[in-house]
Amino acid sequence: MAGKWFDELSVGDVFDHALRRTITEADNVLFSAMTHNPAQLHLDADYCEKETEFGQRLVNSYFTLGLMVGISVGDTTMGTAVANLGMTDVKFPKPLFHGDTVHIQTEVVGLRESKSRPDQGLVTFEHRAFNQHDELCAVATRTGLQRKKPI
Repeated sequence: MAGKWFDELSVGDVFDHALRRTITEADNVLFSAMTHNPAQLHLDADYCEKETEFGQRLVNSYFTLGLMVGISVGDTTMGTAVANLGMTDVKFPKPLFHGDTVHIQTEVVGLRESKSRPDQGLVTFEHRAFNQHDELCAVATRTGLQRKKPI
């Protein structure tokens, strides 16, 4: 079990996840197709080159969000999570493009004992995604239900 128990976490803990990922064209096209998102911004290179300020296709922001949370799992919630309860304050201050390499940082920003489940607690994480130039590309606050260490 790689994740942390609720009682092993403290507000202010920061995880700089070692796992990094270079985003490929295949990642972006497959994810956009799987989620039925036909937006030209993700799929049409000619359109993006001629009609957008970016000059190239953007990585689907929901792929970025999923990757950001997924990379965090091994260090934070693997084997200790009960459920994902929700996300707030999701922002994408800078786009990602094919060929960008993403690294993720997670901070524990809130902890609360569960009122109805004495063996569990609520953990609030702030996940941050950076490109290879250390530019912030995505941020999201996520709350989950986490198991406490068994007695």
